[in-house]
Order: sequence, then structure tokens, then C-alpha cells
Amino acid sequence: MLNLSRTKFFLAEAGDTARFTGRFFKQWFKPQYEVSEFFRQCYIIGYHSMPLVGLTAFIMGLVLTMQLRPSMMDYGVESQLPAIVSIAVVREIGPVITALIFAGKIGSSIGAELGSMKVTEQIDAMEVSGTNPFRFLVVTRVMAATCMLPVLVMLGDAISLYGSWLGVNIRGNTSFDLFWTQVFDNLSFKDVLPAFIKSFFFGFAVGIIGCYKGYNSSKGTEGVGRSANSAVVVSSVLIFLLDLLAVQITDVLGFN
Repeated sequence: MLNLSRTKFFLAEAGDTARFTGRFFKQWFKPQYEVSEFFRQCYIIGYHSMPLVGLTAFIMGLVLTMQLRPSMMDYGVESQLPAIVSIAVVREIGPVITALIFAGKIGSSIGAELGSMKVTEQIDAMEVSGTNPFRFLVVTRVMAATCMLPVLVMLGDAISLYGSWLGVNIRGNTSFDLFWTQVFDNLSFKDVLPAFIKSFFFGFAVGIIGCYKGYNSSKGTEGVGRSANSAVVVSSVLIFLLDLLAVQITDVLGFN
């Protein structure tokens, strides 16, 4: 009986999320766009996430290089360390880790912010005043998250590779020019394009889940906390599922 109730709850949540997403696309194509609010959210979501993403990316590149070095020395291919790290970071590790950090910071922030507005009836007040709260609050945040995550991924990849260069030089001596020459010689269009495209879907997933959880929050302050927590959990799981789907699609299309 417990499993059946959980299944019903999961299906109900999936259906509500699908309807919420459909409502987003319906409102997105309508005129009277909230351009100024969109750019404000881009600043909040993108610029304020840069320090955390940059720090995480730097440590990730540095640690990955230091962990791979002993194994590559055993096989006598230490010279290929920049190539291996660059492919791993650009194709998989960079987009996924950045998206997870993004989900933890932005997903919870959106869920808590909209949840607080919901339980304090600010959203109802916007409807009474003639403002379209869904377009102003949801569409702008989802679009900003969708547009900003790819930018953060590219920034994170660059910082991560710089951290990798420092990791290579901890016990070696590789010039900056030689390191980046090896990186770009081993990266191809097939490595960059799929990672760049799937980062848009990661950003959309984080934005739409955070907005859905916050917009449908209830039960006072306790509900706000649950909305923020569930937004992070659900969007993180969805990122892994989308990444799995992206790997299968790129394999079918011959990008792997």
C-alpha cells in the first residue's frame, strides 16, 4: 500500500510538472516580455554564481590532475596528462559538476524565494494588481537559468584547465603555451558541441524545477524549506538523467 501511494504521488508530481512546463512555453511565446527582469535575473543567477563555480572548477582540475598523474606515470604516458584531463573536463566532468553546483545554489534559491512569495500571498497580490506573476517570476528565471548555465560551464572549463596546468607543474615543468597547445590539439568539435548543448537543458531543468517547487509551495515556512530542498534533489537527479540521455543520443549520432 505504501509503494502504491508513493507511485501515485510520483505520477501526480510528474503530471503537475509537465503541465507547469507546458504553461511556461505558452507564456514564453506571448508578447509583452519582461526584458528588464530577465536581464536582472541573468545578473543575479549568473554573476553571483561565478565565485562558487570558479572555485569548484579550479579545485576539480587541480585534484583530477594530481590523482591521474601516478596512474599515468605507471603506464609511461604522463605526457598525455593535459590531453586526458581536457577531454574529461570538457566532455563530461565540467558540465555535470557545474550543473550540480548550479542546482544547489540557484535551484534552492529560486525555490525558497518563490515559496516565500507564495506562502505570504505576494503572488496572489500580483494577480489582483493585474500583473502576470507567472511571466514575471517564472519565465524570466527559467530563461535566465537556461542562458547562464552554458556561460558558467565554459568559464568553469577554462578555470578547471588552468588548475590542471598548475597541477601538472607541481611535479613537472610544462610551459603554459605547451600545455594549451596539447589541450587544443586533442579537443575537437565533437567534444565541445554536445557538452555545450546539454548545458542548456541542465539549466532549463534547474530553473523549471526550482520555479515549480517554489510556485506550488504551501504549509508556511516549513513548506518553503521543503520546496528549496526538493528543488535541489529533483533537479540534481534530473541532471543525471538528462546526461545519460545525452550520452546515448551523442553515441547514436556518432559524436563519441
